[in-house]
Amino acid sequence: AYQLMIWEILCDLKKSQKELFMEKLEKLVRFASGSPQFRVVESPDQQAPRYVWYAQHHLNADLSGIEPVYTDIKTVATWNKVCTLAAGDLVFSLISGTAAIVSRHHEGYIQTQNYIKLIPGKQLDKQFLLYLLNEDKHIKRQWAAALQGSSVLKYTLAQLKNLQINTLPPLEKQKIIGQVYMMQLRLQALKNRVAAQETKITLGLIESVVNHE
Repeated sequence: AYQLMIWEILCDLKKSQKELFMEKLEKLVRFASGSPQFRVVESPDQQAPRYVWYAQHHLNADLSGIEPVYTDIKTVATWNKVCTLAAGDLVFSLISGTAAIVSRHHEGYIQTQNYIKLIPGKQLDKQFLLYLLNEDKHIKRQWAAALQGSSVLKYTLAQLKNLQINTLPPLEKQKIIGQVYMMQLRLQALKNRVAAQETKITLGLIESVVNHE
């Protein structure tokens, strides 16, 4: 049913292609940069608030909707004023070029300069924007052109702001696409987890047979 709905939306968009126009992302979204890590001074005071640094593996978990068991969490105790994340924030990684919506598990984590918070205007659905940033072919081509010839694969806030966005579908259709996208990401993550567990069991059986020979 969802696939049929998406197909109908895409057909509507194709019919109106003559009316397509481009608009920079900065016209549709507000941006908030994070705290530079080198400016966060660690305090020896045991009363100082302790924070967890938001990192790429946290973003990956937020994107899949499945919380893994972390073994490399980095924290800092500081009296400095820092930028923190709230559940529901949409963040873009300048390291990987991917975006995610922060889950409740990562509420209060420090947002560093490697992550940009995006606050869409009323005409743009947050989950639909997530879909565009991660999957839209037109945006992927823009990133490829911007990074061409670069010796260091690092995205910038200026490049993010200058991304050209096609004409947006009506808000209700944006919401449908965004919801389906989120559901598909979680479904894929669950399938990957089951497959990984099956592989682990199979390899364990093979090992037991080999060791008994």
